[in-house]
Amino acid sequence: MEFDQIKELIKLLQGTTVGEFKYETTEMSLSIRTKDYQKVRTEVISPAPMMPTMGAMPMAAPAAPTVAPQQEGAPAQEKSQDAGELKDNVNYLEIKSPMVGTFYRSSSPEKPPFVKVGDVIGPDDTVCLIEAMKLFNEVKSEVTGRVVKVLAEDASPVEYEQVLFLVEPLV
Repeated sequence: MEFDQIKELIKLLQGTTVGEFKYETTEMSLSIRTKDYQKVRTEVISPAPMMPTMGAMPMAAPAAPTVAPQQEGAPAQEKSQDAGELKDNVNYLEIKSPMVGTFYRSSSPEKPPFVKVGDVIGPDDTVCLIEAMKLFNEVKSEVTGRVVKVLAEDASPVEYEQVLFLVEPLV
């Protein structure tokens, strides 16, 4: 592949949502990553309850909010505790999974996790690994803050945009 061909390929990729392009031959190997490659999105948590998305297909939101009738055996105290927890989470930032894969807190079982609850993280700090198709991808933070909660279990499958960490922003 000639240099002009590589330049043309880069121009083509700039207008797309492709995060990474790999090309290999017996003579060479080329890997191009765009700014969208493994971008970890952060945003303020909405007060809506989080539901597990593992294997579920996206569904349209109902037109009007509905309230489920209270189950006979469910204590009211538990529901108010969940509501209080959500109110506390309103000021936290989310670090979400940039892809579908398997979540790992450390680079190997013998090594300590990249981050623990209470750790202060900054932009470009590696917070975890996600294995997808036998490739380990580093997930980096885009925020500065203190890790408040790790929401994914080590070595468990995660979905695209599943919240992995809650981070308290540092002012």
